[in-house]
Amino acid sequence: MFMIREVFYCKPGKVRQMVEKFIAMSDLSEKLGMPRMRIMTDFCAERYWTLVAEMEVSSVQEFEQMMSSPPKGTEEDQKQMEKIMKGYHDLIEHGKREIYKIEN
Repeated sequence: MFMIREVFYCKPGKVRQMVEKFIAMSDLSEKLGMPRMRIMTDFCAERYWTLVAEMEVSSVQEFEQMMSSPPKGTEEDQKQMEKIMKGYHDLIEHGKREIYKIEN
């Protein structure tokens, strides 16, 4: 098993909007068969306004497949995802992805 961590450093005061977007995205993605994401914000971290979204996958290949051809769902699902993620680049300064092998 692998833990995929998407780490976003939000602009000041924008983390709540990102949390709302990621919770909605996680709900829709799970409906389409993707792994459930755990959404976290900083309590004490390297930087303020940090959002982390984690999901577990069985292999790196599974993750690569999800990223290269994510489940589309219905046309309505696609429109909903576009609406959810619209403007999210305006909320972040930068981000990174971390992949960890789960040892136990």
